[in-house]
Amino acid sequence: MQNVYEQVSANKTRSFFIVFLFIAFITLAVYLVSFSFDLGSQYIFYAFSFSTASAFVSYFSGDKIILALNQAKPVDRQEFFDFYTVTENLASTSQLPIPKIYVIDSASPNAFATGRDPKHASICATTGLLQKLNRSELEAVIAHELSHIKNYDTRLMMIVSLLIGTLSILTRNSFYGHSRKKSESSGILALVGLFFLIFSPLVAKLIQLAISRRREYLADALAVKTTRQPQALIDALQKISQDPNILESASPATASLYIENPFKNQKLSSLFSTHPPLEKRITTLKQML
Repeated sequence: MQNVYEQVSANKTRSFFIVFLFIAFITLAVYLVSFSFDLGSQYIFYAFSFSTASAFVSYFSGDKIILALNQAKPVDRQEFFDFYTVTENLASTSQLPIPKIYVIDSASPNAFATGRDPKHASICATTGLLQKLNRSELEAVIAHELSHIKNYDTRLMMIVSLLIGTLSILTRNSFYGHSRKKSESSGILALVGLFFLIFSPLVAKLIQLAISRRREYLADALAVKTTRQPQALIDALQKISQDPNILESASPATASLYIENPFKNQKLSSLFSTHPPLEKRITTLKQML
């Protein structure tokens, strides 16, 4: 298993790789279509500009977009006192800036962290998590999410979620949204969309391979190191995984952000099934008892 410093370095490298892959894929797709049909070089410039702008927005504003997509709302200290104080205390212990705190109104217990670095990080929990976990279990979950922030997992997953979401929207709008129109530009978009439709699964697989499941094991280990309560994290994970409620605001693109897959109770093949099996996580944690 990688140590913290190796994980941080690897995540920064992977983040750069995924941005490069995204820009290269879109630009190459448009280039091939433009070259094949002698459409001119202006479309290549548009593709490069669009993909670069998307990567730029994902990096600097990705956390805000993800929080909005998951219907997360900022909350005050008085309303969620335990959530606030646990986060403040653990951030201080972990020598991290205190992240912004958000809540999703959902009975399904779950949590995630996002942000490009520790200075621009946010932690979000569902109301179900805050109601169903005791303080020790809540500490374990928050320590886990702070570990993701410290390891720069949040940057990697934020970029992955948004760029793949952008690719999905672009494919759908280009191919399906313009397929019925007969203008030249719409025909070009349809061809580009067809290219995306064929090769996007391959690109998604390459990105999936860049996301290591070991990040969850390392975050679990660092959470236990911080709280010194492996049983609390075991109990929290079991409560989260066994809860029957569905997190309606989650999507396949953002599922990998959560501490436990929000689609655990559904037979859904998520594009980013990057969570290791819960049984293996618990077995590893039990070795720390």
